[in-house]
Amino acid sequence: MASDPNVRLNPLPALIFSSRWLQLPLYLGLIVAQGVYVFLFIKELWHLIHDAVSLSEQGIMLIVLGLIDVVMISNLLVMVIVGGYETFVSRLRLDGHPDQPEWLSHVNASVLKVKLAMAIIGISSIHLLKSFIEAGQLGLPLCTAELVAAKALCTKATAQGVMWQTLIHVVFILSAIGIAWTDRLMGHTANGKRDHGAH
Repeated sequence: MASDPNVRLNPLPALIFSSRWLQLPLYLGLIVAQGVYVFLFIKELWHLIHDAVSLSEQGIMLIVLGLIDVVMISNLLVMVIVGGYETFVSRLRLDGHPDQPEWLSHVNASVLKVKLAMAIIGISSIHLLKSFIEAGQLGLPLCTAELVAAKALCTKATAQGVMWQTLIHVVFILSAIGIAWTDRLMGHTANGKRDHGAH
């Protein structure tokens, strides 16, 4: 049954429903944040190109992982901006548009939660990989402004820091599994109720 777009709500429900537009500045702010990440990406890319000759293979790898990290965070921002606006504020009406994201056609709060959880795990994986690369320098003194200025060998990684990052990453994975499992259970329950109601 099609909904009537001209239906009029009572004043209080209309006010409550209209309050969803208060989220619009939040999504616009995230667009600005994405612009900042574009600037950061260009800055890091210039650093990679400018210092490519003097950087070690490990240094290049860490900068490249940093670039991937920025891209993944930007992807996360797009999911939150587009998916959140579509789910909680207003329809984007992109049906038939060639660039419409495949997942947007069936996006809802549950799908968005699972996709965000997977994106966070991807970002955490990049950070953990960077820490594992730096862990090869464990035993060196911790980097300070003086050591960095003198270009002395130092490390930002500590054994305890790497351990905590690994534990947090595992928690992210378990949380994503829990969210996906709960979402699947709720989907089965909803389907079961529909099937039962059809009989």
